[in-house]
Amino acid sequence: MQARIRSVGGTALRLAESVLLASGQRQARQNAWAAVCENRRHAADRATGALPTGPAPESLRR
Repeated sequence: MQARIRSVGGTALRLAESVLLASGQRQARQNAWAAVCENRRHAADRATGALPTGPAPESLRR
């Protein structure tokens, strides 16, 4: 498990972002980052051979 390190620069960046960006843009950026992290987790699972168990998502059924 990776440790998450928060830096002063990261905090300052988030503060500047909250002042400069509208809430919709900030939310879109957070959503995009969450998607990147989720894609990385899926890639790591594929690399280790760990596949989710359960029904396939609707988008994969064809």
